[in-house]
Amino acid sequence: MAAGAGTGTAAGTAAWLTVLTTTDAPEKAEALARGAVEARAAACAQITGPVTSVYRWKGAVETASEWQVLFKTTGARYDALEAYLLAAHDYDTPEIIATPVVRGSADYLRWVEEETVAEESMEAESVTEETVAEETAE
Repeated sequence: MAAGAGTGTAAGTAAWLTVLTTTDAPEKAEALARGAVEARAAACAQITGPVTSVYRWKGAVETASEWQVLFKTTGARYDALEAYLLAAHDYDTPEIIATPVVRGSADYLRWVEEETVAEESMEAESVTEETVAEETAE
């Protein structure tokens, strides 16, 4: 097994990632995109298609129209995004490929980080801010 295969460890070493998946209908692509963004596993997702995919599956060469979904996320949130895609996707073996982002606009990359903060972290931060505000008011 390749390093990081199925664990997200190889992808988790990069600060920012683009993650690609495909599906067979635009509605499914939008549902995957929206679900990942709502879960804060990705800051955004872009859908393109249809594209023509040619692949070998169960011993036969197949051709199909698919829609690509390209997610923007952080290495820290890769495992959450992969888990979401594996649970939500209807393919037996969905394409989930992460590519490290080596450079980019500082403002954009900061936005990706801000929008992919896990809900638990946001709640803990909010509680801490409220506690500090209460203590300061006393």
